Amino acid sequence: MNHPTPAIVTQRAARRLPRVALLLLCAAYVLPGHFGRDPWRNADVTAYGYMHGLARGGDWWHPLIAGVPSDGGLLPYWLGALFIQALGGWLGPELAARVPFALLLAASLALTWYSCYHLARTEAAQPVAFAFGGEAHPVDYARAVADGAVLALLACLGLLQLGHEITPELVQLAGASLALYAVSASTYRGWQPRVAMLAALPLMAGSGAASIALALGMAGGVVCLRSHYDSTRAFAPWILASAVLAVLLATALGTWRWHVLDWPSPAQVARLLLWFTWPAWLLAGWTLWRWRHHLLHRHIAWPLAAAGIAVVGCVAMNGSDRALLLGLPALAVLSAFALPTLRRPMASAIDWFSVCFFTAIALFVWVMYAAMHTGLPAKPAANIAKLAPGFEAQFSWLAFGLGLAATLAWGWLVRWRTGRHREALWRSLVLPAGGVTLIWLLMLTLWLPLLNYARSDRPLVERLAQHLPAGACVRASGLPRHQLAALEALGGFTLHQGLGDPGKPSCDHLLLIGTRNTPPQPPQGWVQIAAERRPTDRQEQTYVFRRDPATSATEAR
Repeated sequence: MNHPTPAIVTQRAARRLPRVALLLLCAAYVLPGHFGRDPWRNADVTAYGYMHGLARGGDWWHPLIAGVPSDGGLLPYWLGALFIQALGGWLGPELAARVPFALLLAASLALTWYSCYHLARTEAAQPVAFAFGGEAHPVDYARAVADGAVLALLACLGLLQLGHEITPELVQLAGASLALYAVSASTYRGWQPRVAMLAALPLMAGSGAASIALALGMAGGVVCLRSHYDSTRAFAPWILASAVLAVLLATALGTWRWHVLDWPSPAQVARLLLWFTWPAWLLAGWTLWRWRHHLLHRHIAWPLAAAGIAVVGCVAMNGSDRALLLGLPALAVLSAFALPTLRRPMASAIDWFSVCFFTAIALFVWVMYAAMHTGLPAKPAANIAKLAPGFEAQFSWLAFGLGLAATLAWGWLVRWRTGRHREALWRSLVLPAGGVTLIWLLMLTLWLPLLNYARSDRPLVERLAQHLPAGACVRASGLPRHQLAALEALGGFTLHQGLGDPGKPSCDHLLLIGTRNTPPQPPQGWVQIAAERRPTDRQEQTYVFRRDPATSATEAR
């Protein structure tokens, strides 16, 4: 039985989001977080440590931090190291390493738009044709739905931090977005989706997600073979070729690592899905209900399969949010198809929740910002001093101006949305996307010095540097990998893991991890000279030892 499409859309509702506004919103989302900060612990600074080591002459086939090899694929580290070598002298190594990953995040947003656009142009996704005309034009309808997909992706809370790191997962996200686009555009494009598919799965495999890449390839192949379009069915061999390339690359780079861990509890997975994919999961569920008679059509089946693979990967990896990240573009596309069927009470609920929630958070950010610089209100200022002892706020006109402009833009957006603007399909996602972007921009401008002070390992490195000669050979045992990376990349020290053996270099300084109440016991022949901790750490301390000169002289004789 052929069921009619549930989408009923007029031409007035299919107007597109103004391109200048969409580009400014994306820029306000992508750019903050890539400037003016150190690589943050844990995964961010660890990845930067491998890139920094490669750029400074390390083995490109075996990147190391203090002799510890990397866990993921090599492609992300190569990418960051190449940009450090090319732009590090001009931008500085830390910012240079961020440039390609900012471009990858922007590319993921663009690919999400084009994926949804091409899926919305398929016959099964089109709205109902009116008896006397006036229904949305197919291209205009597709553009409006695609605008909604980008807004849904921007609104996802899980993309905020992970999308602004320089970790392998961002390269995997770009690969997953490429695969999503390739299958979606296979009907209307020629060589572009083929090239995209040939790059997508190898990109994921080379960055540590070989198993998810193959699962996406299998799902994409099944979707293409079931399509009613000849060009889409003919696309299946290109998916097979991409899968073969992914297998070869994963084998060559040694990325066949199975990350299956203990199964998480259902409550743990539910909590992660609830906040990480908000609000896309809500709209995606509505899509599945309203389009329940069309689940086998490509505009529903393909993003549903891609998002489902990411959820399965998340569960298999003990509730890993980094695996779930790869499904956000597909989930955003799936949620966009709820917009043509969204009822007014549900849209109003999303709007008012967004207004209340994000306005309250923005007010909180400004109050804490005032407390940082003026000491008033007194209680927030005291909390900041307690949580980040030693932090001294420095006023920046640029940060203040950007924060003020973002807040005023939010006020205008709320006024626009609460006015008589009910036609556009994407209207219900403007406030969630704008609110997330507002809070991200405020925190990464007004709060950036405080966040950098609290989340960077540089304060600890600077404290340890007071007790270690510049460029010294240092032996470390028990230190977490992110701290090793910070000492090498931010401090310029040469680290060697372990307590030492005859086959390794002899260092005059040793670092051990401990707590304030339970200091570590050093090997014989070492004397403690200092104990330092990050300003925001309560208990954990790094102990500095120096080789006892008397013991060294005895060993020399």
